[in-house]
Amino acid sequence: MEQRLAAVLAADMAGYSRLMEADERGTLARLRTHRIELIDPSIAKNNGRIIKTTGDGMLVEFHSVADAVGCAVEVQQRMSRRNADVPEDKRIQFRVGINLGDIIFDGGDIYGDGVNVAARLEQIADVGGVYVSGAVYHQIAGRMELAFEEVGEKILKNLRRPVQVYRVVLEANGVAASPGETDAGVEPAAAVRPSIAVLPFVNFSGDPEQEFFADGLTEDILTELSRHHGLFVISRNSTFVYKGQSVNVRDLAQMLGARYVVEGSVRRSGDRVRVTAQLIDASNDAHIWAERYDRNMDDLFALQDELTSAIVATLPGRIEAAQHDLLARKTPSSLAAYECVLEAKVLHHRSTREDNAAAQKLAARAVALDPGYAHAHAWRACILGQAWGYGWLEEPEAAYELAVESIRQAAALDDNDADVHRLLAALHILENELDRALTHQERALALNPNYDLVVVQMGELLTWMGQAEEGVEWIMKAMRLNPHHPARFWSHLGRAYFTSRDYEKAISAFLRMSDLDIPQLTFIAACHVGLGQMDQAERYAEKVREKDPGFETGTFIATLHYAQETDKQHLRDALFAAGLS
Repeated sequence: MEQRLAAVLAADMAGYSRLMEADERGTLARLRTHRIELIDPSIAKNNGRIIKTTGDGMLVEFHSVADAVGCAVEVQQRMSRRNADVPEDKRIQFRVGINLGDIIFDGGDIYGDGVNVAARLEQIADVGGVYVSGAVYHQIAGRMELAFEEVGEKILKNLRRPVQVYRVVLEANGVAASPGETDAGVEPAAAVRPSIAVLPFVNFSGDPEQEFFADGLTEDILTELSRHHGLFVISRNSTFVYKGQSVNVRDLAQMLGARYVVEGSVRRSGDRVRVTAQLIDASNDAHIWAERYDRNMDDLFALQDELTSAIVATLPGRIEAAQHDLLARKTPSSLAAYECVLEAKVLHHRSTREDNAAAQKLAARAVALDPGYAHAHAWRACILGQAWGYGWLEEPEAAYELAVESIRQAAALDDNDADVHRLLAALHILENELDRALTHQERALALNPNYDLVVVQMGELLTWMGQAEEGVEWIMKAMRLNPHHPARFWSHLGRAYFTSRDYEKAISAFLRMSDLDIPQLTFIAACHVGLGQMDQAERYAEKVREKDPGFETGTFIATLHYAQETDKQHLRDALFAAGLS
């Protein structure tokens, strides 16, 4: 038997009996998942020790009060985010009480007032809340960036003296803003990019000669990921130190300063090779993505290139999705420059007037946070260009000038960003300087050949230049690179199919869009003319006139960027035949 002073955390699950009665198996499965992915790792990270668990609760001992409170806050905040999209009657939520006091260790269990007070605090705590005793509060007040609310003295069950109680103030959305951080007077901050480490792929082939293939694949993935300016990639010299070692991914990531880790293996059997790869969020050991590739060993180097492309085409999107999930419920005042750009991209891809307006604000704030961040300037230009192209601006000329200025500023800051050259190409397309656009488009592809926005724009540019069949191939490739691509990719594909005279596929592509605008309706009308379906052509022409009573074919074609007069005449004849003057 041993007695000492320690911090004790008591937690239980609110509504346990109700949840178990409604869905025992599902509740236990969800609770187990939360334990594995969140609760137990957080306890371990904060140097805690689980003393005992019950069906709906647990008792944990910490040597440090700060560790106990930090663990509780982390769990409650992240549970709040996890529950955001869960129906209220299925949410797993916890109450937490923390006390500092004398405890008695006896046969693997603990007793004493230190334990009793923590358990009673947990019983009166809010659902999703953290209650601490006065002893805890006075230890950490002013030492941790947390706010507390005094609950007052409480008479707790089976305790003779009242206990002073404080509530930890947690933001309703699960994330507390940093102290003093507001939109007004924002201090410049360097862009925060998600960091990723690629560990040497393990050779499971039993053939030492295949070691070079595993190492080559790892190095190629590192090189290709380094092309993405939105990622900070840990160097080969750092990661290959751990080749052949059995390491804890979480500890290794902390040593390398990486948020995400890629690990994988290579196994050869006869003329077949199997490569597995997985992406791990090292902060919580969560597996974000995993894939297995089975290939023939016909050409080892071509195989290496293929596997590299397949893996690298997937990873940035998975990381961006994971980052966005973390940021989705933060208030703008808590976002760094990178985070603003990321949120602005998501809004931009929705292609609505309201989302574009919100994206403009986020892009402007990113530039204010970090004026030297080329990517922020580039995306500000992209978002303004979208608003200009759709006619969503009250002062289009001023916005266009700001977009051009932002592109040029981005280029001056970083000539090796694929987005910068993609936008320079887009600017030259708008100005009908297609040869100059092609120069920047090819540069963007050289910098990042697996970037869906660069690839799709290559297809769009080739369509304007009179190479629509090749344009279709590029647009389809972009869709394969990003299966969750923006809806406007279908519009690009529809236009390319129309220009290549494949009208049925063009209509099918346009109709994949949920909300058709005037240009898309116009092209569909022209497609029906090409198929000889005049009733349908006239019906879509009428929809165009409903949206724009003053529609003129000549004015519309002038907004397009066809380099070939035959392509312009092709569209002009079809629209006249549909009844659009």
